[in-house]
Amino acid sequence: MTITEKTDDEILAMAKPLWRDLVKSSNEGKYGEFARNFSSDLARAMNQVVAGHQFANSELARNLAEDFEPLGVIRRGEHVTVVYRQRSSKKPGEWLGRLVLGYEDGKVRIFGASIF
Repeated sequence: MTITEKTDDEILAMAKPLWRDLVKSSNEGKYGEFARNFSSDLARAMNQVVAGHQFANSELARNLAEDFEPLGVIRRGEHVTVVYRQRSSKKPGEWLGRLVLGYEDGKVRIFGASIF
């Protein structure tokens, strides 16, 4: 079964701990933990210096609220995108979180993640 064949509930159950871990490691500025579930291509593409600079200088990236709300699942090709409503613990308002998941070597991996 491919990830796109799973139900929304199954996908959300897989995505929740991954997103929660991204939020936690982003808040703590721990790049190694942030990238631990990345696909090999995403891990190679991420520049550790740039990511470290983002953690150090982004008020949003270091102050994400621990509670988040899934808004939906989008299926495309061999990947799914889970969209979240994300808030900050310091900045008013809401942001859109995006988590792209797929399988790599039989494991669910992160192929993309962003907040905007």
